[in-house]
Amino acid sequence: MAKAPRKPKLAVWKFASCDGCQLSLLDCEDELLAVAGAVDIAYFPEATRAKVGGPYDLSLVEGSVTTPHDAERIQEVRRHSKTLVTIGACATAGGIQALRNAADVEDYLAVVYARPEYIKTLATSTPIADHVPVDFELRGCPISKRQLIEVLSAFLAGRKPVTPAHSVCMECKLRGNVCVMVAHGTPCLGPATHAGCGAICPSYDRGCYGCFGPKETPNTEALSAGLSALGLEKRDIRRLYSTFNAGAAPFRDEAKRHGD
Repeated sequence: MAKAPRKPKLAVWKFASCDGCQLSLLDCEDELLAVAGAVDIAYFPEATRAKVGGPYDLSLVEGSVTTPHDAERIQEVRRHSKTLVTIGACATAGGIQALRNAADVEDYLAVVYARPEYIKTLATSTPIADHVPVDFELRGCPISKRQLIEVLSAFLAGRKPVTPAHSVCMECKLRGNVCVMVAHGTPCLGPATHAGCGAICPSYDRGCYGCFGPKETPNTEALSAGLSALGLEKRDIRRLYSTFNAGAAPFRDEAKRHGD
């Protein structure tokens, strides 16, 4: 009898994050059954106690690097992973915790912790790609489970994932949304933000918060000019860029440009 072909080994790793992107994989429901049938889930503490050693054919990494231990651990993960994909805003841009990068982390420690001397942390929160080579980045806070399934399918098929490069504005057009900036004067990061959420916030007359990070050619300077025309002050524009993807270069640089 012919021996069954070996399934690719999948590992899911957590660094500094809220676990939301890992939960997106578990939320795939019916699709998850197909994924589980196509791969060997070797390491995924969020879903199973099983722990199979590497090397791993595919590693999904959630979270940013915020401690000296994490900086060492990601090197080990990379060594044991043939393909490494970062998932979510924390892993791709440092996450909301990257707000510390523009402040004094010692001040934060003194305010938050009763005994800050016991805390071992880095002064910055940085994306995985700042430490090791990354094969593909999947953005979002949290990621789109549809895009995650596409990434897994592409890996199994040996092809490049097909994820949208356009902005949230395109998603608004596809849903028939009236532009909240034009119609209501509502501040919105949609023109500069990577598609993937389905334009959830504008669909409810809210401005986009930039959860999926800057698109490939965001032109944040032009967007900021439009926000200024709506009456936003520099401080407000800076805060708009300083959220889930505060560490992403286009948003970070535009926030700095509107500093006091």
